[in-house]
Amino acid sequence: MNCPSKKQNQPSGISSRRVFLGKLASAVATSSWLVSPPAVHAREKTTIRVLGTDVTLQEEIRRKAEQDLGIKILFEPRGSAQVLQKASTRPESFDVYEQWSNSINVLWGANAIQPISIERIPLWSQINPLSKTGRLQEDMPIGAGDAPHKILYVQQDRSLAANPTAQISFLPYVHNVDSFGYNTKFIPQGTAYESESWGWLLSPEHSGRVGLVNEPTIGIFDAALAAQSLGLIQFQDIGNMTRNEIDELFEILIRLKRNGHFNGIWSSVPQSVRFMKTGRVVIESMFSPAVSTLNGSGIPVTYAAPKEGYRGWHGVLCISSQTKGYELDAAYDYINWWLQGWAGAYMARQGYYISVPDFARDYLSEPEWDYWYEGKVSKFNLPGIDGQIAVPANTQRNGGSYEERFSRVAVWNTVMDVYEYSLVRWYEFLTA
Repeated sequence: MNCPSKKQNQPSGISSRRVFLGKLASAVATSSWLVSPPAVHAREKTTIRVLGTDVTLQEEIRRKAEQDLGIKILFEPRGSAQVLQKASTRPESFDVYEQWSNSINVLWGANAIQPISIERIPLWSQINPLSKTGRLQEDMPIGAGDAPHKILYVQQDRSLAANPTAQISFLPYVHNVDSFGYNTKFIPQGTAYESESWGWLLSPEHSGRVGLVNEPTIGIFDAALAAQSLGLIQFQDIGNMTRNEIDELFEILIRLKRNGHFNGIWSSVPQSVRFMKTGRVVIESMFSPAVSTLNGSGIPVTYAAPKEGYRGWHGVLCISSQTKGYELDAAYDYINWWLQGWAGAYMARQGYYISVPDFARDYLSEPEWDYWYEGKVSKFNLPGIDGQIAVPANTQRNGGSYEERFSRVAVWNTVMDVYEYSLVRWYEFLTA
């Protein structure tokens, strides 16, 4: 039995005070947006170029945004390391940048992105506390490294900090906690937060069948969490490793690689899917859509809920420092569009969250919301973005609810003080 869905994934009407207030707020925000300078909105004459990864630069999203906004949108998806390198050195090559918050310090230091005016973000007040304070509830731990709020606000001296101002370095939108996926045909099903462990990535019993993500500011933390879990190394601050700790970690990784422990270093979500689907690996760093895709193909991959905690990340929408005029207005239109509901629901069906969840909820069926956000057992088969079954009936999302998962962030994707040195060691690891 498939879950009941709303007609064309649209809201079914104003059926509650929450929906009414949400629509009212949206209408008021939209009306003020249209009369607030300097909005020009010459959409039919405008093309914007969006540089990012295939996590969010998906064709259906591009078509829907073009349809809703009346502008031409060009997507350029690349591997995460390639995206950051191009954006930081060629700001004239894009109008909107999307990736993860660990890229912000690099882009800001390179003068590749411009401050975003909060006045031009109608739904700013609706964005939840995770983006603005680092946690959903006051009693939640924030996690090591660059929690997104630490680099969100542009200060008077143009530094980035948590102190609220009228300008931000990025618009917070899609986010999640990452871990690793494992094929339960080969690795017995573990227990969330009890037996599942980052240490499995470096365990000798999986040697020759392990994959890692090829992204220095991400893969390094997956490896570090794994090495620390096995007692191979102890970090004083895993979110800001020292040069000596970097050396010690890469001695471990390079030795393992030369011994054949890793059988794939992937650079895109489709590549990680191929690695698992072909049997090249049975355990690897993974992003949520890859797990959904594999499960939809009948391959039993579990997205682990490690007892050590997750690696957290927060998506960022940035505007190039070189974008001006009509293109700047269109760029604001596009980044605001992401918060208005449809896109958040589309990403939820791949296991991601959005910074304005209440608006996304209006585009999700109740069973979908209960499964993806509340962590409840699915009562029905739930569809993925391709319409195929992504979640079989009577299953529960590993790791639980949105709040439960974000209460267990061990470290955020981060550009550390030793970033440049970690790049050198990372490429030594790749070529070892």
